[in-house]
Amino acid sequence: MVLSKLVEDYQYTVCKGSLEIEVTDVIYDSRKIKPDTVFVCMVGASFDAHEYISQAIAQGAVAVVVQKDVEVKEDVTVIRVENTRKALAYMAAAYFGHPATKLTMIGITGTKGKTTTSYMIQSVLEAAGKKVGIIGTIGALIDGKKQKTQNTTPESYELQRLFAAMVEAGCEYCVMEVSSQGLKMHRVAGFEFDYGIFTNFSEDHIGPNEHASMEEYLYCKSLLFKQCKYGILNVDDPAFEGVTKDHTCQIMTYGFSETADLRARELSYLKEPGILGIAYDAVGETYRERHIMQHIRLSIPGKFNVYNSLVTYFLCNSLGIADDICLDALFQTRVRGRVETVDVSDRFTIMIDYAHNALSTESLMSTLMEYHPKRIVAIFGCGGNRSKLRRYDMGEICGKYAGLCILTCDNPRDEEVDAINADIKIGLAKSNGKYIEIEDRTEAIHYSMDHAEDGDVIVLLGKGHEDYQEIKGQKYHYSDREAVLEYVEKLKQK
Repeated sequence: MVLSKLVEDYQYTVCKGSLEIEVTDVIYDSRKIKPDTVFVCMVGASFDAHEYISQAIAQGAVAVVVQKDVEVKEDVTVIRVENTRKALAYMAAAYFGHPATKLTMIGITGTKGKTTTSYMIQSVLEAAGKKVGIIGTIGALIDGKKQKTQNTTPESYELQRLFAAMVEAGCEYCVMEVSSQGLKMHRVAGFEFDYGIFTNFSEDHIGPNEHASMEEYLYCKSLLFKQCKYGILNVDDPAFEGVTKDHTCQIMTYGFSETADLRARELSYLKEPGILGIAYDAVGETYRERHIMQHIRLSIPGKFNVYNSLVTYFLCNSLGIADDICLDALFQTRVRGRVETVDVSDRFTIMIDYAHNALSTESLMSTLMEYHPKRIVAIFGCGGNRSKLRRYDMGEICGKYAGLCILTCDNPRDEEVDAINADIKIGLAKSNGKYIEIEDRTEAIHYSMDHAEDGDVIVLLGKGHEDYQEIKGQKYHYSDREAVLEYVEKLKQK
């Protein structure tokens, strides 16, 4: 592609050289430079790509994009921009032929619920016969094929490459989690979302390499609603006013509040063999229809999933998906590693969830108590090389709700499992929680199933969708789901 076409959508200054040259790719990692490429010099928390300009040119770069004053003696084109990260996003969109314009783009932001909501939307759209691409915490899924990604919201070049792959695969929709970091770092610059969704907002991601304050965190979330045509937002959340400040999209709302455009009413709990679910009525209107009155049933528990499913129904109704398809798909949806029940026994329920901090664990445990289990059996550990406060909190919360805690292994990294569990036990002591220790996680799960009592809910916390244990610098294959199914197979053989 001619360089001038790559940069035409973003303001720039040519410091030297010509824009009328052919380039073969846009590269932002100096280690991947090939002949006739353009090198975009980004600045990170611990690196500055401007320092590698000479190396990139030596490897064949014919143009460099910079945001600082640099002295380049070699015979290459030098382009100066205000922000190289943002420039990369626009250049990548041009390089891949603006694929987002060929998809219905659906972006979901919020502290919790992004993954579950994205998979609910996918389930409904695919039930309606639509091809859907997904990008988020669990990776990217294009036409049923999974691709690993580095971040919840990948770097802009990788995003545009994924969009192009979706178009190539015949996808009509892209449903993606839009993280606050992704918005802050301009990874989603260069295109417009058709729909933006806001789930909720709570304290998270505050630190030197993330957000300086809750105010900045909320501001970054709000950026999505300056970059979409329609916004569908949780009006019950206290951050609603902040996240809609200076919005440029058409706003519609959902929630339990009477002010919401689409409201949830008459909440009830479903408890059937292998299912802890929830049901409610959806009342109100969407972009497409007025006077909506639908009864929605879910086979996953929790008031938080009322919000996730309500916004899914809102969106899919607005997209013209028939109600019978939408309602059936919502009931069938189970998200891997997110309050995921595994059908094992009519005597007890076993559930896998990604909860690994105080907020998500408290939310899950209090939700399970609403189903009046005989007892909760919590199997969990905590990650190594991480804050001890999380361990104290996890211990205290699990001890408060669970009739039995089984302390086990969960990504100990460079620490010993015994040392991590010693910290968890400090929290357990605060709530007088009963516990045992079984370091091998598979053995811990099998023990819980061997000793399950009628009406128990066994909850496997922390791993969720993960398929590894990280120990002493290495990742070993491991899956909670596989451990449960392995036990089931052993029973069949007996």
